[in-house]
Amino acid sequence: MNKGLQISLTLVITMLLSWAPLQAQEIRFAMEATYPPFEFTNDKNEVIGFDVDLAKALCSELNKQCSFHIQPFDSLIASLKFRRFDAAISGMDITADREKQVLFTEPYYQNAAIVVAAKDRFTSMADLAKHKIGLQNGSTHQRYIHDNYPKQKTSAYTSVQHAFIDLQNGRVDAVFGDTAVVEQWLTRSANYEGVGEIINDTQYFGRGYGIAVNLQNHALRDELNQALTTIMANGTYQQIYQRWFQ
Repeated sequence: MNKGLQISLTLVITMLLSWAPLQAQEIRFAMEATYPPFEFTNDKNEVIGFDVDLAKALCSELNKQCSFHIQPFDSLIASLKFRRFDAAISGMDITADREKQVLFTEPYYQNAAIVVAAKDRFTSMADLAKHKIGLQNGSTHQRYIHDNYPKQKTSAYTSVQHAFIDLQNGRVDAVFGDTAVVEQWLTRSANYEGVGEIINDTQYFGRGYGIAVNLQNHALRDELNQALTTIMANGTYQQIYQRWFQ
C-alpha cells in the first residue's frame, strides 16, 4: 500500500473512532416549547420547565451533555424516526399507537386532561356538541375527541397556547388540554373554568408521559430508564416536581 495513503487512512480511522464517543456523550432532546409548566421559553429566550430540568437531571446521572431543540409537536415522532434527534421529551402521552412508532421510557409523570371554557357557560361535554373545541394538532386530545365524539367540531393548533388565545378572542368555545397545563393557564385567566370531569382514560392519558426514542434505540431507552429510577430514588425527581407543581 502507498505509504501516504496508509497514513491518510490511519488518520481518518483515528478521527472516526475519537468522534464517535464524543457524539455519544450528548443527548439531543426535541421538544415543542410552548407547553408550560413542562417546556417553554422565558424572557431571556431560554427553554425552561419541568421536562427540561428532568432531562438535565437524567443527563447528569448519565454523565452526558444535554441539548434542546424546538420542534412542532406533530413532527417529534418523525424526527426520531429519521434520527434527527436522540429523544423527545415534550409532555408526550404513552399510547399504543405511538408505541408502534417509537420506544418509550417508563412513565415519568401521571397525566389527565380537561376541557376549559368561559365560566358558567357549559357544564359537560354534551353541552359542547354544537360548539367548537380548540386542541393541539397531533395530540392525544385530538385523538380522544376524534374517537369518542366524531361529530364534534374542532380547531387544531400547532400549540395549545394558540388555542387559549383563540378561546379568549371568541374563535373557539373551549379548549381541551392536559390538566397541569390548563390549571396553570387558569391561574392568570380568572374568567374561565374546567368543564365536566377530569378525563383519565388509560387508552389516551392514564399511562402517563414518557420520553420517546427511535424504535431501534433500546440502549438509550434503557439508560434513561436506569437514570430515571435513580433520580426517583434519591430525591432529585421530587425536588424538580416541587419546583414546578407545588
